[in-house]
Amino acid sequence: MATTSEKGITTVKQNVALIPDLTIKDLLSAIPAHCFKRSAFRSSLYIVWDMLVISGIYKTASYLDAFISPAHVSLPHPLLYPAARLSLWALYGFGTGLFATGLWVIAHECGHQAFSESKFINNSVGWVLHSALGVPYHSWRITHAKHHASTGHMTQDQVFVPKTRSQLGLPAFDPTKEDILGSSVADEVKKELMEAIGDSPIGATIGAATYLLGGWPAYLIRNASGQKRYPKGTNHFNPDAVMFAPHQRDSIVLSDIGIVLWLAGLSSSIYAFGFWTVFRLYLVPYLWVNHWLVLITFLQHTDPILPHYRASEFTFPRGALATLDRNLLGDCGSIMAWIGAHATNGISETHVLHHVSSKIPHYNAWEASAALRKRLEQAGLQLQGAPGGWKEVYRVFKECKFVEDEGNIVFYKNAKGLAATRPTFADGNASDSGIEVDKI
Repeated sequence: MATTSEKGITTVKQNVALIPDLTIKDLLSAIPAHCFKRSAFRSSLYIVWDMLVISGIYKTASYLDAFISPAHVSLPHPLLYPAARLSLWALYGFGTGLFATGLWVIAHECGHQAFSESKFINNSVGWVLHSALGVPYHSWRITHAKHHASTGHMTQDQVFVPKTRSQLGLPAFDPTKEDILGSSVADEVKKELMEAIGDSPIGATIGAATYLLGGWPAYLIRNASGQKRYPKGTNHFNPDAVMFAPHQRDSIVLSDIGIVLWLAGLSSSIYAFGFWTVFRLYLVPYLWVNHWLVLITFLQHTDPILPHYRASEFTFPRGALATLDRNLLGDCGSIMAWIGAHATNGISETHVLHHVSSKIPHYNAWEASAALRKRLEQAGLQLQGAPGGWKEVYRVFKECKFVEDEGNIVFYKNAKGLAATRPTFADGNASDSGIEVDKI
């Protein structure tokens, strides 16, 4: 973000983001009809494939492990044998975690009823897969559906909801010293904000790492990064939680039963095989799954270029288009980008399409996304973000600190109080935006 400083005021050259006025009919009509077809058989093949790959990774690691000994290979120092073994099983954890994320994605599609035409099959398969990965299937399915209905809505979205200036306890907005849209800020205000928020590279690195490793269970257990209006103690395991309706109680209980069985299976496995075996074979990949889930979804919904809406400016199409497609692992080269997309069933690469129509199965999402992008480009929208990886998480974590309490369309500001983006309307109509905007 290019900034200039003059006479005690820092100014940033902002990008402009077009606020769309497309209808859901405009978006859906761009997608070929056959992309909406769902097949239980075809969807099941991806489960089989992911399981075969995971089994192959395990077999390969076990085979190679047997050769890491002085009898088979000569290494210059005895400590290099355990180091080699550690590296081997670390690669196993990475690879298994990546393809297990693909299984997670299929279970997620079950929750959207995209796995098959049968609701019973969808929910049965989804419950088994998500329970095996420590996810309360129905509980999360319900709140995730609310997220899709209200993506980018400041008071209705369920996750990745920005904190406001007042919620962070920051100095009150002063219109004489800073621009509400974040294009300029007085140096004294910038200093106050930086001292209150913190902007050190070490702090951002630790914060991002903690978020990636613990963000998912923290969201399920205590609504971390979730909707701010929910009361303290809100979680996905309480059938009486505010985000659930009374008629959904049995589904929440069934989800909890799945988690109890998962914990029982873990405990039994630890008792039978030992903690370190379970840790190496299951818990490390499990942590990788949680990591990828947070990384993927955080980057899909968080970026300085994405708008967030208050009620008067929100529509479903605007929410669906307040997301980004990204190439997972694309910052590691084209081969790793292909592996990332293949292993996770394209969840990061076709996310905008997924928000437009969540019932399209992932194997049809590639064609549907290509068709949708053409329609969006005609409307002046390009929703392709930078490749998804740790470097991008760090950048976004540093640039997205808070939004203002005022304004019906808001963009993230950084620790200096500057925003990289401002809104614009194609027709120049900003009567309900609550802010001054550009027009094109």
